[in-house]
Amino acid sequence: MATIVLSAVGTVLGGPIGGAIGGLIGNVIDNEVLFKPNGREGVRLSDLQLQTSSYGTQIPALFGTMRVAGTVIWATDLKETSSRSGGGKGRPSVTSYSYAASIAVALSSRPIRAIKRIWADGNLLRGAAGDFKTELGAFRVHPGDEAQASDPLIASAQGIGETPAHRGIAYVVFEDLALADYGNRIPSLTFEVEADEGAVAIGAIAGALSDHRLAGPATVLVDGYAGSGQDVRAAMTPLVDAHGLALQSAADGLALRTAGAESAMVATEGLARRINGRAIDPIEQAGGAADGVPVALSLRYHDAARDYQAGLQRVTRPGPGRVESGVELPAVLDADAARALASARLGAAWAGRARMTLRCDWRALALTAGDVVTAEGVAGLWRIEEREWEAMAVRLALRRVPGGDGALPAGAGSGAIVRPVDAPHGPTRLMLADLPFIKDGVASAPLIVAAASGGPGWRSAALFVTGTSGEATPIGRSAGRAVMGAADAALPPGSTQMVDRRHALSVTLLADDMALASADEAALALGRNLALIGRELIQFEAAERTGPGSYRLGGLRRGLRGTEWAMADHVAGEPFLLIEEGRLVEPIGLAGAEGEAGGLLRVAAIGIGDVAPAEAMLTIRGEALTPLSPVHLTVRADGAGGWAIGWTRRSRNGWRWLNGSDAPLAEERELYALRLLDGATVVRSVETGDPGWTYTAAMIAGDGTAGRMLEIEVRQRGTYALGRPGRAVLAL
Repeated sequence: MATIVLSAVGTVLGGPIGGAIGGLIGNVIDNEVLFKPNGREGVRLSDLQLQTSSYGTQIPALFGTMRVAGTVIWATDLKETSSRSGGGKGRPSVTSYSYAASIAVALSSRPIRAIKRIWADGNLLRGAAGDFKTELGAFRVHPGDEAQASDPLIASAQGIGETPAHRGIAYVVFEDLALADYGNRIPSLTFEVEADEGAVAIGAIAGALSDHRLAGPATVLVDGYAGSGQDVRAAMTPLVDAHGLALQSAADGLALRTAGAESAMVATEGLARRINGRAIDPIEQAGGAADGVPVALSLRYHDAARDYQAGLQRVTRPGPGRVESGVELPAVLDADAARALASARLGAAWAGRARMTLRCDWRALALTAGDVVTAEGVAGLWRIEEREWEAMAVRLALRRVPGGDGALPAGAGSGAIVRPVDAPHGPTRLMLADLPFIKDGVASAPLIVAAASGGPGWRSAALFVTGTSGEATPIGRSAGRAVMGAADAALPPGSTQMVDRRHALSVTLLADDMALASADEAALALGRNLALIGRELIQFEAAERTGPGSYRLGGLRRGLRGTEWAMADHVAGEPFLLIEEGRLVEPIGLAGAEGEAGGLLRVAAIGIGDVAPAEAMLTIRGEALTPLSPVHLTVRADGAGGWAIGWTRRSRNGWRWLNGSDAPLAEERELYALRLLDGATVVRSVETGDPGWTYTAAMIAGDGTAGRMLEIEVRQRGTYALGRPGRAVLAL
């Protein structure tokens, strides 16, 4: 078996990773191997914000503009100066003491251009114009070039022959910095360093860190970056992780590349369908479990709009899973770019569940690991992770990457100084809801949620469950402030098959500062703008503000999760609740109990400003356990004087489109209860395990229903409950 050997990688990356990759034969070369973190390596945002003075502390290589704390590499003892005042006219004299220190702080392991602002204990020490706010004797910047001379102050204290020039290290020296403003101690300093003019390409960073033996994209820019770690891999890993880069081997060396537009297409005629006379399937596809992908991803970065302090952008996905992940990127980004990166990484993890193996003819040797390709007849973009010459065929192992299917809308914010709203807490409003199961999977217990809210100053409330004896048991605190309100008018029934653009829902929210936003198709597909109005679940695509706290909601998706039965029950003033998982709690679960259909749940909420508790009461229906009504009821003559009745089953675990297969049963067995009704009179009741039943001529004669109009009612018997009915008319 011939193999592709990546012999150049070891010499480029060096260290432990070089030894591992130097012997890598036909293996994965993207961030699963080369840039997979090995313990805690590389710089972290906290490292850049805390000043250190320990031996062995690594000094990062700075690019662009960054804010760093640096490492104290030299300092004098505190210099004490005394001054005497007073003492005249019989009064005692007063001796006061002031202290100063001289220190040198290393900032970057590569040359820098300039130092701008400096902060001491978070307060501005040096302004953008270069003016110092605290007294000092002198300030010198050593940019870190190869012609750098020793600092004269350090040389005078240590001796010229004992003082290194620290060539290749950019550092600054404070001479006699007054310490009175900082409690007569050396403050924690942070510096706005300008290492390069303007934004820096990732390719330039990769080249500088690898002595120009590793290339990278020239179009992907960062405003600043701090590279650190035991080798090139560790220094580049944060950028590789955040931007989804892959290492590619080419004739002119190694390069990091993005998963952009495909570089080639694997055509059908290029597939190998026989090997050594044996027919094979040239395409093999596999997918990973959804819960193997984090449900949320947080990206921490430096935000120039926040004076280069740490910022955080968090994105989530719908679906199962509990694991959250985070990326620490010691780079300067704006909020939109950071949010887009976080979304892209979560999207890449989701898309990367799909893997594919292609067996091709010799023409695939023109492709290299790291290439992004398409395969004829297969959707999506795919990155080549392995390439092997195997049994007279080229085997390509690929992983799907995102591409061409939309992006997260822009509009992320950098945040601002955290300042509590100066407003009273206000009275608490509490709402209980019995919901269908709004997650993936099938429920085994009712889903009862509690939402609490209030005015602008409201934060949370203590929750209590009241038992049958009237005793209130504490169950913890509510979630964050929920967006709730009431309908201004009754919402008419609408279509469950099409987007309802004929009707609109007008709501007034609980407080004027609450807001609703429009959402596009991609956001709606992710579960955005799901709301409960009365007992119907809807989604809205358009939210038009019509007044303080008032909105007109359009583009309605009606009767979601089997709640079409509630469309006829709307009234003016009924409650409205925006369904946001982080703003809901399950009171029954908090109480350590299990809800049962027919049971009564009473919950009280007491906030800081409440004179009396807010109370809500709910009779549990168990919507999450109730089978959906059958649909598409048909009635046709059986040719023997009877009538054949048929229907289509729906499933409470069947919300996703399944091509060519039925929705999963989600119950212990398939069973239906069927009734024939003459007005309110039950003519006949039967049970069947099939989605169909025949009302024979003999039954008609026995029931004496010939020539009459009957109603057919069909319900599915579920594991926990009898479902809602599907109905049709039978004219005999």
